[in-house]
Amino acid sequence: MNFYMTFGTGDYLNDVKNKLEKGESLLMYGEDNAVLMHETSEQSSFNSGKKFEVLDSNGDLGKGKFAVLNNIPVTDEGRPVFEYRFSQRAGLIDKEPGFAAIRVLRPSDSDTYVILTLWEDVKYFKQWQESKAYDKAHEKRGTSEGVDQKQQIFPRPSYVTTYYAEMPEQD
Repeated sequence: MNFYMTFGTGDYLNDVKNKLEKGESLLMYGEDNAVLMHETSEQSSFNSGKKFEVLDSNGDLGKGKFAVLNNIPVTDEGRPVFEYRFSQRAGLIDKEPGFAAIRVLRPSDSDTYVILTLWEDVKYFKQWQESKAYDKAHEKRGTSEGVDQKQQIFPRPSYVTTYYAEMPEQD
């Protein structure tokens, strides 16, 4: 399965979304821009953006109202270790209240993987972060067994971006 993301203004991306014929799409809004996500077995009609291969998926994109994108740069040498780690995930997040979907995305033309989780509301994501399931999913982090300790596979720090299904209120 292919997964595409393109960024821009909400109005522009809404026009692009309306022209998509196949697959599932989701338009979401951040502080400074919007993102259009398109999942399809076909090629995307996006003129620009990022292309990914879906390594793992569960849930329905359309149910997501809050998106968390964990952007993780990985060296070429580190890809097998990183992908193995995610192929062995316990799947506990999938059972959490308010969980909508997860996509583990391998980049086609960059070194940055994206772990996309979608939630019915931001409150469910915060509850997940405070749960025993979250602790279990991240129990090896910071230990000699944790993939985060294999520094040679991460050329730069990871970073998180978040988006909402509705345009955020302006202050």
